[in-house]
Amino acid sequence: MKKTIIHISLIITTFILYFLQANFFSWFNIAGIMPNLFVILILFIGLFGNRTMGTIYGLIIGILLDLSIGTKIGIYSIGLGLIGFVAAIFDKNFSKDSRMTIMVMVVGATVTFEVLVWLLNYIFVSTNVEILNFIKILAIEVIFNLILTIILYPLIQKSGYYIENEYKESSILTRYF
Repeated sequence: MKKTIIHISLIITTFILYFLQANFFSWFNIAGIMPNLFVILILFIGLFGNRTMGTIYGLIIGILLDLSIGTKIGIYSIGLGLIGFVAAIFDKNFSKDSRMTIMVMVVGATVTFEVLVWLLNYIFVSTNVEILNFIKILAIEVIFNLILTIILYPLIQKSGYYIENEYKESSILTRYF
C-alpha cells in the first residue's frame, strides 16, 4: 500500500513539475533559460529509490517529454534514463546527508544530461549549436538547478528518506554483512 502511495505521489509530482516547467518558469527565467526540474526529480528518485525505479521513471518521463517537446523520440528518455541509472551508483558511493554532496550530484547530472542531449541532437537531428552559446546556457541552467536544489533540499531529503525506508528495508545490515 505504501509503495502505491509513493508511486502516485511521484506521478503527481511529475505533473506538477511539468506544469511549473511549462508555465511558471516560462515567465520566471534567466536570459530565457529555464531550470530542468526533471533532472533533479530523476536524480532524487534514483538516489533514494533503487536503480530500477530511477531508470524506469527516467525512461517514462523522458518519453513523455520527447512526445511533448522533443524533435525525435528517445533523446530525452535516454538522457533521463541514464541519470536515473547513475544516481543509484551515486547512492552507493556518496552520502545523501550532505547538502554539498547533493549539490555536486545535481551539477554533474545537469551537465551530463545537457551534453548528452546536445550530442544526440547533433547526431540524429543535425542541429548546429555554437559551443560558446551552449556553455552559457549550460552554466545558467546549472546555477538555476543549484538554487532550486538548495531551496528544496529539506523537502527532498524528508520525502527521500521515506521512499528509501520503503524500498531499501534492510539497507544498513546488508551493506556490511
